[in-house]
Amino acid sequence: MTTTPGSELDEATRRALAVGLFNRVWELLDQPSRSADDDEELVDAAHASRYHWRSVGGARELAIGDWQLARVYAVLGRAEPALVHARRCRDRAQRLADEPWLTASAYEALARAHVVAGDRAAAAAWKARAVEQLALEPDPDNREVVERDLATLPL
Repeated sequence: MTTTPGSELDEATRRALAVGLFNRVWELLDQPSRSADDDEELVDAAHASRYHWRSVGGARELAIGDWQLARVYAVLGRAEPALVHARRCRDRAQRLADEPWLTASAYEALARAHVVAGDRAAAAAWKARAVEQLALEPDPDNREVVERDLATLPL
């Protein structure tokens, strides 16, 4: 009988791994400079975090994992996977109507991915949609997080 890799891990361990790897991605992204090995770890950690969320998270966590993957690929200048993950994030986020900040984040990811792809018009359109969606978010803390991300878009 074969088992799925990692299936022997309990839910608490998977959750801890998902969170820890997610946070490791941000540590790497926040480094002033990264080596090629750091960039490889960045991709691996983002995918591993998303992998564990698949087992212990819901649509929200999967959307956030896709958002982080889109960011990682955009930072690395890899437009195609950035767009793939940004679209996945958008599709999941739009099904979570009670979290406008998450949909706004998905639109921000699409804007960022389109910048990397060289389509500034599409990027500007997605940024505008993100701003509109963010206006629906009642929580000022959630708005602030997305506003900070939007402010870093090179548009």
